[in-house]
Order: sequence, then C-alpha cells, then structure tokens
Amino acid sequence: MTRNVGTIDRALRVVFGLLLMGWAITGWPTNGYSWIGWIGIVPLLTALVGFCPAYTLLGLSTCPVTK
Repeated sequence: MTRNVGTIDRALRVVFGLLLMGWAITGWPTNGYSWIGWIGIVPLLTALVGFCPAYTLLGLSTCPVTK
C-alpha cells in the first residue's frame, strides 16, 4: 500500500474521528442516533495507516511524492 494521506489530512481525520467517537460515547444529545459516531473509527484507522481506499478509487492523494 502506497501512502496517499498527507500530514494535514491525517490530522483532520484524527480530530474528526475523535469528535465522532466522543459523540458516540457520550450520547449527547440523546436523539437516538449517537451510534453513528462509531463511524469515527474509519477516519482514525486511515490516519493511522496513512492510506485511504476511497482516495485510490478516486485517483486522489494528499501525500507529497517522495522519491
């Protein structure tokens, strides 16, 4: 797997993933949809690995090319 997620993109994914998971854990506001927050695991994992399968399908990359 070639990295396709850059540094800024990774940081944003971590923040967004933690916010979503925080929503799932706290359940606030109690509207019955806080379970959707567990989707925050996906951006956290892609930030950790540095690879996003959706970027591959779309032909995108935010990672600078190093040779």
